[in-house]
Amino acid sequence: MKAFLSAVVLMAIITVAAPQILNRAGFSAAERGTGADVRLD
Repeated sequence: MKAFLSAVVLMAIITVAAPQILNRAGFSAAERGTGADVRLD
């Protein structure tokens, strides 16, 4: 039971933290979808 609860807690932490970490690293859709190399036909 302890393993299950710790897995659920870890999953919740990763779910909350992952988007914030990826945005800080420059992997946001807004940054990837804009720039000089993007065509808008």
